[in-house]
Amino acid sequence: MDLNGILIIDKPANWTSHDVVAKLRGTLKQKRIGHGGTLDPMATGVLPVFIDRATRAAEFCENAEKEYIAGLRLGIVTDTQDITGKILSETEVNVTINDILEVLPRFLGAQKQTPPMYSAIKQDGKKLYELARKGIEVERPGRDILISELELVTGTEEPKSPFDIINNFTFRAVCSKGTYIRTLCHDIGAMLGCGGTLSSLRRIKAGAFTIDMAHTLDAVIAATLTDSVNDILLPVDSIFTGFPSISLSPDETRKAKNGALRHVEEIPDGKYRIYSPDDEFLLFGETKNGKLNVIKNFFRI
Repeated sequence: MDLNGILIIDKPANWTSHDVVAKLRGTLKQKRIGHGGTLDPMATGVLPVFIDRATRAAEFCENAEKEYIAGLRLGIVTDTQDITGKILSETEVNVTINDILEVLPRFLGAQKQTPPMYSAIKQDGKKLYELARKGIEVERPGRDILISELELVTGTEEPKSPFDIINNFTFRAVCSKGTYIRTLCHDIGAMLGCGGTLSSLRRIKAGAFTIDMAHTLDAVIAATLTDSVNDILLPVDSIFTGFPSISLSPDETRKAKNGALRHVEEIPDGKYRIYSPDDEFLLFGETKNGKLNVIKNFFRI
């Protein structure tokens, strides 16, 4: 099966991102395949999967902004900072919606976030979760993140007044690469004075890809049986839809494929999707003072 493009998967709970890729590698019989940003096993939602030459674009999804709907359970602190972990403490909750509405804005903007011990981040050559499983906790340097949007969606039960006490609520967050929603929940709970842990997580957007573009694994498997996978496969340039496009002349296209294209006249500075005259997506590039720098090429040699 000749496939080249991006599949947006609605990752099921209790699957790792690697599990999804492994399943699709076998189902689609593809060797070159990878995902564009890890989701924890308990999480569901948008997991872009890149196939064949499209794998060259995976890094742009990994670095892109993400959007989540998250559940937060107050009054509990766990070692993993989510509901699947070992409970470290339980506290009576005396938190109102007003308290939550007052606290959430404090987590907006650029900030440092201390990553959880149960993460794949390496420190001194060892993954933190490997140390955590041995009961070892080490100091972790804060990482630069940006939370651009954070809003309360709903409590698990509709409160009768803003002063009703609640233990669970749902929020929406838009954030940068490297943001741990588990840690955000932990930190919100700490600021509220009762502790908190992530109870559910659904990614609804990753870069240009949204949940309404996503397909279940069952749907992909069904498509393989009817040889219709290409019908649900997105072209590689779909990851760059937020950027303008440039169409080259036949001579410029030839030079681009030979690595000799250096100038694009009268084009404003910026990043562009660059196409051949017959609309073949050639590369993602950046122009400056009439000079073109190739960020990543995608044409077939």
